[in-house]
Amino acid sequence: MKEDKERLSDKEEEALLLLWEYGPCTVKDLVARYDEPQPHINTVSTFIRSLEAKGYVGHEQGRYGAFYYFAIKEKDEYKRSAVNKFISRYFGNCFSMVSQLVDDRQIDADELKRLLEMVEKRKNHD
Repeated sequence: MKEDKERLSDKEEEALLLLWEYGPCTVKDLVARYDEPQPHINTVSTFIRSLEAKGYVGHEQGRYGAFYYFAIKEKDEYKRSAVNKFISRYFGNCFSMVSQLVDDRQIDADELKRLLEMVEKRKNHD
């Protein structure tokens, strides 16, 4: 299943978030950006190679031979895709997700009204 191959693990996503935040860097530099306890450099290298194989990360060789890794996919593109997959996988449609948020008291009437206004604006612009 292609979707499973493209899905990121939590650890891969964490590495990607660091690349988006700090920009191109070596694996060693990336390890230094992790909170304590920092993962081993080989572990982070494995995450980066996996992200590269999945098309999320690229690399360039620096002046002194070190590889600098960078995010290829834009953060907003990834977020939009992740949200769409989440809704589809767990809720089947947007209504059931919003309904669940209301039931769990995660969204109130004012927030729901703002969401409806956003939908109406978008519908009027399309």
